[in-house]
Amino acid sequence: MTPVRTVLGLAVPALGVLAAEPLYLLVDTAVVGHVGGLALGGLAVGAVVLAQISTQLTFLSYGTTARAARLHGAGRRSDAVAEGVQATWLALSVGLVLLVAGELLAWPVARLLAGSEEVAAAAVSWLRIAVLGIPMILMTMAGNGWMRGVQDTVRPLRYVLAGNGISAILCPVLVHGLSWGLTGSAIANVTAQVISAGFFVRALLAEGVSLRPNGRTMLAQLGLGRDLVLRSLAFQACLISATAAAAHTSTAAVGAHQVVWQLWSFLALVLDSLAIAAQSLVGAALGGGDDRSAKALAWQITRYGLWFGIALGVVFGALAGVLPGLFTSDGGVLAEIPQAWWFFVLLQPIAGVVFALDGVLLGAGDAAFLRTATIGSALLGFLPLVWLSLAFDWGLPGIWTGLAAFMVLRFAAVVSRTRSGRWAVVGAVR
Repeated sequence: MTPVRTVLGLAVPALGVLAAEPLYLLVDTAVVGHVGGLALGGLAVGAVVLAQISTQLTFLSYGTTARAARLHGAGRRSDAVAEGVQATWLALSVGLVLLVAGELLAWPVARLLAGSEEVAAAAVSWLRIAVLGIPMILMTMAGNGWMRGVQDTVRPLRYVLAGNGISAILCPVLVHGLSWGLTGSAIANVTAQVISAGFFVRALLAEGVSLRPNGRTMLAQLGLGRDLVLRSLAFQACLISATAAAAHTSTAAVGAHQVVWQLWSFLALVLDSLAIAAQSLVGAALGGGDDRSAKALAWQITRYGLWFGIALGVVFGALAGVLPGLFTSDGGVLAEIPQAWWFFVLLQPIAGVVFALDGVLLGAGDAAFLRTATIGSALLGFLPLVWLSLAFDWGLPGIWTGLAAFMVLRFAAVVSRTRSGRWAVVGAVR
């Protein structure tokens, strides 16, 4: 069994990194929520669009970790860092393309998602500024990826906290102090991304490896990235459908969905801290030829994820009467929140297991299976119930029932795959 201290030594700093961005978004949601329901709805739609643009490239983080961890486990640190160089080039190149696309498509996409012209206009005012940070978001993802691969999760924590900490202070000053509203929120968001990305680039330069682009390595990364991009598309199809259904229900419903969804996203990444440790340790074990240790670690991390999920469910169940009021004072939004809240609470133990085993399988480079399982769960569970909810006016209970079905199907898939052992392929490169 891997010592708990080793797991926590990787998981706790990773938790800080994973939690920093959603925690900042929670602060942003709370600050904007006190501007009014319209501003909160605009932030909800704008944030979904930004997530669509940026998070399709999660392979820059998770895929880079899987490849770098195997090389690190095989004793090839410089090659592991070189994975980060090529991932950073990909991040910069694709980020610039997505920035232009985001500016061009901001209005039509926001109008499609929003339930009214007013919410769409508010979303676009935020989005046109926020997309300027996309290249930096992707470069930060690449930096996190290679550092996790070489089992360095402390420096990324410092870098991300520096950016988000400054922006968390800046956000209320710009939004309320200077009365810039959503514009102030967007400027604070971009500020965080610029600061964090700058630190990651500096760390890469200090490694002393070649900075020349390598087409062969980037193509290999894109091969793994293909499956992770398709998986991310399934996630984002669910997220965008849920937000659109809530927005077409009412302004209060989409505001309530924004609050509970941001809390869900925050806790998902909190639970994912164990998965980050699993990625690094499983990848290193397989890279070093030790599949037995990798399999034992998989179930060890699963137990931790289950206990962690149960604890979070208990805590947030107890806070049901207090916490929502910190995010908004809008009476209509507060009245809608309980319809989603208890789904959010009761799903935490299942989420703990799912996210832990996602990390194990990602660390093993088993992206093709995760792609298929996620797409299947979305098509069979989440999406049908979300769109039926919109058609039959089931509101937030229908939307969150879809999320529950999605998580149960994923739970069954990843537990079955882990038990099979077919994911534990040894070698420096899979």
